Amino acid sequence: MITTYYGVCFLLSVIFLTLYVFIWQKHFDVNITMVFFLVVISNLSFFMMWINPTTESVILSIKIQYIGGCFLPWFIAMCVLSLCKIPVKGWIRGTTFTLNAFLYATILTIGKYDLYYKDFYIEKVDGAWVSHKVYGPMHTVFYVFIAAYFVVSFAAVIYSLFKKKEVSRTVLYLLFIPLVLSMTGYLVNKLNGQDVELIPVTYVLAQFVYLVIVGRMTLYEVTDVVVESMVRSGETGFITLGPKGHYLGSNETAKRILPELKDVAVDRSVFKESALSGTVAAWLAKYKNDNISRSSYTVKDPDTGEESIYSIEVNDLHAEKNKGYRILITDDTKNQKYLKLMSKYNTQLKDEVSEKTKSIEKMHDNLILSMAAMVESRDNSTGGHIRRTSEGVRILLDELGKENRAGLPAKFVHDVIKAAPMHDLGKVAVDDVILRKPGRFTDEEFEIMKKHAAEGARIVREILEGTDDESFKKVAENVAHYHHERWDGSGYPEGLKGTDIPFEARIMAIADVYDALVSVRVYKPAMSFEEADAIIMGDMGTKFDPGLRNCYISARPRLEEYYRTMA
Repeated sequence: MITTYYGVCFLLSVIFLTLYVFIWQKHFDVNITMVFFLVVISNLSFFMMWINPTTESVILSIKIQYIGGCFLPWFIAMCVLSLCKIPVKGWIRGTTFTLNAFLYATILTIGKYDLYYKDFYIEKVDGAWVSHKVYGPMHTVFYVFIAAYFVVSFAAVIYSLFKKKEVSRTVLYLLFIPLVLSMTGYLVNKLNGQDVELIPVTYVLAQFVYLVIVGRMTLYEVTDVVVESMVRSGETGFITLGPKGHYLGSNETAKRILPELKDVAVDRSVFKESALSGTVAAWLAKYKNDNISRSSYTVKDPDTGEESIYSIEVNDLHAEKNKGYRILITDDTKNQKYLKLMSKYNTQLKDEVSEKTKSIEKMHDNLILSMAAMVESRDNSTGGHIRRTSEGVRILLDELGKENRAGLPAKFVHDVIKAAPMHDLGKVAVDDVILRKPGRFTDEEFEIMKKHAAEGARIVREILEGTDDESFKKVAENVAHYHHERWDGSGYPEGLKGTDIPFEARIMAIADVYDALVSVRVYKPAMSFEEADAIIMGDMGTKFDPGLRNCYISARPRLEEYYRTMA
C-alpha cells in the first residue's frame, strides 16, 4: 500500500514534468525548471525506498531523496524572489547554495558518521516495514535551513502584495499555495514521525500550482518580449491588456503619454480606473463592442499650448481571439498636420497623390511578380507558367464579362487577375530535389508537393498582412490555397467540393490545367489544342465547375491564339 502511494506520487510528478516540458519557453526562470526536475527525483527515491527494502538500500534512497529535500526549498525561494521581481545579489545566491551543498554533504555521511543520523535501521513490524532513526546535530540544521527559506519566501510574497504593483496579483496569490503545502508536509511528518511521508503528495500539488503559474507567465512573457522591443524603438507607446481588460503592462513611452498608467497595478481592470475611462477603457470598449480598432488622441501642452496628436490602434495580443489585447500609441502629429495641409490645397495635390498611389501599387505589384518569378526559376518544369496562366485567367474573366452572366464586380475581376501570379508561391517551401525532379513524382513525393497549396496561402497571408485591401488579400489567399481543389471533391489540400470552392480558385484551376496540358514539361511533350480541349471539356462537372463550360468555350479561340504566339 505504501509503495502504491509513493508510486502514484512519482507517476503524477513525471506527468506534470512532461506537461511543463511541452509548454516550456526560453523566457521561463531556470529555478522553476529545477523545481520540476527535483520533485521527480525526490518522488522516485520515495518510491524506490520500499521496493525490496534493506537498511542499505533505504539509506541510499534517503540520500537521493535529500537532493530534493536540501535544494528544493532553495530553488523555490529563488523562484519566488524572481517572480516577485526582487533582485538577489550573486554572492548571496552563491553563498546560500554552497551552504546547502555542505549540508547535503553531511547527509551523504549517513551510515558512516553520526553527523546527520546517529543511528538508522529498518525492521518489519506486523507485516509492515518501519524505520528507526536517531537524529544527529545536522538534522536540526536542516530544519533551520528549511524554516529560513520559507520565511524568506513568505516575506517576499507579502511584501510584493503591498509594494510591487508591477507583479501580477494572481501569481502572488498562487505562490502562497505551494509554500503552505510544502511547509505543512514538513511539519506534519516532523510531528507525527510516521514512515508514510506527506511530502511527496505536497510536492505533486505544488507542481500543479506551478503549472498554473507558468500558464500565466506565458501571457506576461509575451508582453515582456514585445514591450522590450517597443522600449528599444523609443517611439511607439505599447499597452497590453488581458482578455477582460486587466492591465498587464506598458512601456515608458506609453507612460509618458498617459502618466496615469504609472499608478495602475498589474491585473487591475482598466474599466475600474476612472483616470483611464476616457482613454484606454474607451478605446478597448470601442474595439470589443463596435470592432473599431483605430482612433486618435490629442494632448495639449499646458505651457506652450501646442497639440500632439496620437494614432491609437487596438488589436488582439495573440492570433487567437479573446486572449488579450494590445494598444499601440504612435505620434501622428506631423501626419495630421500634413493631412490638414493636403485638405487646404486638395485640388493642387490631387494629381500628385494619385500618382504616388499608383507608383506604390505598381511597386507592390512588381514585388509580387518578382517573388513569383523567383519561385518559378527554381522549378525547371514550369518556365513561363506564371505569365501564361495569368493571361489565361484574364481571358476567361474577360469572356465572363462579355456574357454578363456572372455579374462579377470590376474590383473582384481586377483582384483575381492581380492574384493569379501568386498561385504557386507555396513551391518556395518545396525542396529542390522534388521541385526540380526531371520526371514524374512518386506517391511520397507528390504528397510533399501537394503541401505547396496550403503553404502558398500562408505565404500570401504574411506578404499581404500590412495591406488595407482586405478583399484582395482574401482573393489572393483563396487562389493560392484552393486552385488544386476539384468540383467532385477529389482535389487537395482540403478536398472541397462544388461551390464550397471559392469562385476565383475555380477560374484559376482551368487556366492552370490548360497550361499544363498544352505546354512542354520535363516528363511530357506539349499536347495539341484539340487534345487539351477534349480533356478540359471531359472534366467539366467532375474536376471543373460546369457553370464555366460556356465561358471556356468562348475563351478557347483566344487561348489558342495566345499560346501560338508563345510557341
